[in-house]
Amino acid sequence: QVHFEESGGGEIQPGGSLRLSCVVSGSTAKMLSMGWYRQAPAEERDLVAAFTVTNKTNYADSVKGRFTISRDVAKNTMYLQMNTLKPEDTAVYYCFFRDTSLQRYWGQGTQVTVSS
Repeated sequence: QVHFEESGGGEIQPGGSLRLSCVVSGSTAKMLSMGWYRQAPAEERDLVAAFTVTNKTNYADSVKGRFTISRDVAKNTMYLQMNTLKPEDTAVYYCFFRDTSLQRYWGQGTQVTVSS
């Protein structure tokens, strides 16, 4: 099992910044990928940013240049720095962990609302 502690969501005006944090613990030795998805109302859950097992980072085209994923291995924590936020970034953000057996685990989600 993999356990998550997500934090950092909230409401912010367009152009602002937020940082999401996700502490990942448990059976994390066999990582394939880890990062964040997001899901807006009535939309599918889409990948936002992720690390691969080779430590490469992948980003959705819509967030490239604005969002940065990072991690502190010693603290078992991932971060998603979100800058120049737009109303279309409004969604519930879920951190995830996928292991080498392709099992995907999800955090509880944190709401991000970008509105003036």
